[in-house]
Amino acid sequence: MSADRLVIGSRGSRLALWQAGFVKDSLLRKYPGLEVEVRVIKTRGDKILDVALSKVGGKGLFTKELEQAILSGGVDLAVHSMKDLPTDLPEGLVAGVVTRRSHGSDVLVSRGDLAFRDLPPGVRVGTGSLRRRVQLRALRPDLEYADLRGNVDTRLKKLDAGVYDAVVLAEAGLVRLGLAGRIAEVFPPGQVAPAAGQGALALEYREDDTRTAGLLAFLADSKTTLEVRAERRFLGTLGGGCQVPIGVRAELLPGGDLHVQGMIADLDGERLLRETITGPPCSEPGRALAERMLDSGGRELLQEITGA
Repeated sequence: MSADRLVIGSRGSRLALWQAGFVKDSLLRKYPGLEVEVRVIKTRGDKILDVALSKVGGKGLFTKELEQAILSGGVDLAVHSMKDLPTDLPEGLVAGVVTRRSHGSDVLVSRGDLAFRDLPPGVRVGTGSLRRRVQLRALRPDLEYADLRGNVDTRLKKLDAGVYDAVVLAEAGLVRLGLAGRIAEVFPPGQVAPAAGQGALALEYREDDTRTAGLLAFLADSKTTLEVRAERRFLGTLGGGCQVPIGVRAELLPGGDLHVQGMIADLDGERLLRETITGPPCSEPGRALAERMLDSGGRELLQEITGA
């Protein structure tokens, strides 16, 4: 790559392009002489839209092709929603920059702007996430939950067309696309635990690419980095992916400790474990919470789901 040029790999959805554009614009403001290109790369997750994420399986559903482009030198970096990035990265790559988290919760968008508790029994709620579904079912087992795939715009169109009565989406995506006005309710993490890293962006590049690392360093947020590291340690210790209902949220407290909330459930949401832990980042609270939950019933749940 040219010394005064940087190529960003991105998925082609409106949200992904917004995220890549945010990084591009930030770079251009910081380095006025730099040329920055956004190159669209289609991933397997973008091509399979008629199957629930939990059934597609495999890690890196939305990242593998982007990572291959980085390793081959086709692009310098990729911009990911951190929640889509597997805990184990390919050899030679690092997610060296985590941006400041914004709007990291799950939200309800409903016809008539009804709150979740006010939805009539039996109405159809769409979600593409097993993690969301089991937590919602635990709160309202009287509703019908149906698979929902596609980008944010597609999901909202299906809601508006009457295919669903309500849908549950990531808050950050709606806010970034200027659609915050569609939100009927924000679920607190203790009610619907989000995915690890939700609301943050991960910038992934080659481990030996010191030039790209140096250019991107100003975008790193230390608070979010500590929180996301704890969340991904929680997820990594449990060994979960999109086929396993796992949620986690870490918050850096004013005194410097991390408060971590974790959730593990079976596939039906009939057995749902929630626990919290608070401790300094150096004590690895994410991993400690995962180990505690494994010992208090989580191991059996995961063995039933994965067969391992």
